[in-house]
Amino acid sequence: MAETLTKSTVIGLVPMAFAAHVQRSVDFYRLLGMEVRGSLRVPSGELKWVHLACDQAELMFSCASDPVIPSQQAVLFYLYSPDLIALREHLLANHVKVSAITYPDYMPKGEIRVDDPDGYVLLIGQSG
Repeated sequence: MAETLTKSTVIGLVPMAFAAHVQRSVDFYRLLGMEVRGSLRVPSGELKWVHLACDQAELMFSCASDPVIPSQQAVLFYLYSPDLIALREHLLANHVKVSAITYPDYMPKGEIRVDDPDGYVLLIGQSG
């Protein structure tokens, strides 16, 4: 029975979100250390889909067919950083608006908030 359960379960999850401009999202997430694992372009060369990853973090973006309205992005992404202070300084140096480091009960080592170009909320906690 255990063998049947093992074969009928999922083994991974990669969130896929809509982006107004996929290349702009790639450029932003590269600031977080993510790299392109796969992509799809239309004949004109425009990037329509991308799979980004680094270490244990993976995320896909697909070009939105409707306007992306930041106030309507009802999902947030939780990420981890081995050096939250350095990451925050790096983002600020690249003109990304970043919150101060907070220390909520569920993340006493520290957490920052960043909004990506399409309004998706990224909460980034100190790992370890």
